[in-house]
Amino acid sequence: MHRSAAFAAALVAVVAAVPAASASAAGHEETPTPPHGLFLTVSGDENTWIRGVLLHCSPLPSGPHPDPVAACAELEVARGDLDTLPGDPHPCTKQYDPVTVSATGAWRGRPTAWHKTYANVCELSAATGSVFRF
Repeated sequence: MHRSAAFAAALVAVVAAVPAASASAAGHEETPTPPHGLFLTVSGDENTWIRGVLLHCSPLPSGPHPDPVAACAELEVARGDLDTLPGDPHPCTKQYDPVTVSATGAWRGRPTAWHKTYANVCELSAATGSVFRF
């Protein structure tokens, strides 16, 4: 597992545990709910750099993502399946400078844990459109 994917998974586990711990500390037994939104990451070859952002699509697009409306619209078209995002098809060079992306959390209440490596940033943009453009 790439370090970025492990980091994202650990972060989601911590975020998911906080509400459950608060509820039991207060003496209430509640069923934990999945985390809201998606934590998106983009990292360079061998994690030479990494950046991440939280994207909320429900009830309204929000979060620190630079274009949550476009990113959520593209996720809606793909029905939350990151392998079928409409993307932004355009030609790219054959330069090999791999980037790995991940999405962890929940989309429309459905748990999501996804990651993929692209040959370069241009190919990432062509395949994923606005979702990982931050």
